Amino acid sequence: MADHFFARANPEQKDVSTVPDFKPSNIVKRLPENYFSGIDDAVSEYVRQGVDVINLANGNPDRPTPEPIVEALGEAARKKENQGYSPFYGKSSAREAVARFYAREYGVELDPDSEVAVFHGSAIGVVGIPQALLNPGDVLLTTDPCYPQYRSAAELAGARFHAIPVREEDGFLPDFRTVPEEVANRVKLLMLNYPNNPTGATATREFFADSLVFAAKHGFPVLNDFAYGALGFDGRRPISLLQLPDAKEYAVETYTLSKTYNMAGWRFGFAVGNASVIGALKHYHTHAYSTVFGAVQDAAAAALLGPQEPVRELARLYEARRDRLVREMKAIGWDVAAPQGTFFAWLRIPDSFEDSESFARLLLERAHVAVAPGRGFGEQGARYVRVNLLNGEERIREAAARLARTGLFAKTGGHGA
Repeated sequence: MADHFFARANPEQKDVSTVPDFKPSNIVKRLPENYFSGIDDAVSEYVRQGVDVINLANGNPDRPTPEPIVEALGEAARKKENQGYSPFYGKSSAREAVARFYAREYGVELDPDSEVAVFHGSAIGVVGIPQALLNPGDVLLTTDPCYPQYRSAAELAGARFHAIPVREEDGFLPDFRTVPEEVANRVKLLMLNYPNNPTGATATREFFADSLVFAAKHGFPVLNDFAYGALGFDGRRPISLLQLPDAKEYAVETYTLSKTYNMAGWRFGFAVGNASVIGALKHYHTHAYSTVFGAVQDAAAAALLGPQEPVRELARLYEARRDRLVREMKAIGWDVAAPQGTFFAWLRIPDSFEDSESFARLLLERAHVAVAPGRGFGEQGARYVRVNLLNGEERIREAAARLARTGLFAKTGGHGA
């Protein structure tokens, strides 16, 4: 009997036609395919054929983590206290480092126990806060375009998704007066992202103030995804939503070390702000996720409290690359706008092309230059592509040269051929 059982369990002998086809839940069915994985697959196919693709589509930082942070991890990994489970709410030293970081950088005072949550990368906060706050039928309000995961966060919570169209002429900042009253009355979370992915726009103090007034009027919290908080250009430093007077009454902010310290693979993020939102997130987190490796928390604390010159150098590097990108693209006849922050640029496609998807496909096929079609970020992205600043200036120059050789761009001004 036992032999028969194991014979059936052997994959080499199993009739695959009899393998059950288990269906995913309705929530999983509603989730779109990961937008970025499709781009990666297209690029990988060319690379497998030996083609040199200049990848301007991805969001993976190209610079190494500063060596002092790496050394701090090595030292912390040897500590016995870090070789078991870390505390559910994170090490007190890590939460205190976050509070000290916000006090130093933004003049914001935080209670490490009630106003700070730490987790594996800021995506957990971006998705987890909607899970912790929204019920089916509630509205998650954000912008169009937006980071695709915001839409997924609404789906996972069973919430409705409403996006306010934002436009270049308005600095890619939403006008809350355009939100229908019946929608505004059902909003339970406003999600912002400034500095913004994909547009590279930054928020003004006046806009953040308007956001808090709108939230107070309708009684919902505001989440600012501050992933690119360290990356502002032209001498303008991005402001934190929490810097506004009494902001913690309605505001929370998520942050990640991925961009600021080139720690993308380390997966350390945190949320700060309104204690009730932070408390709900922490409670949700203890059920949905595991704790963060203690050595990573120690290294994160070292990054937050250590010398910050590498951060300033990184911002200067991205600004130089941005300037190179704009110069090179304008030189070939593609009139593009310079982003104010992040390591992305949001480029309007030439008027002669139908949409961003066909345009991106053409650039990959004819120039072997990969860009991210803007439609993946929302309907307002149909006439844009997102490109990164994660290649050196020589590669940016080479990308422009390849685009010029396609003949798709005319040196006549406007938005190209």
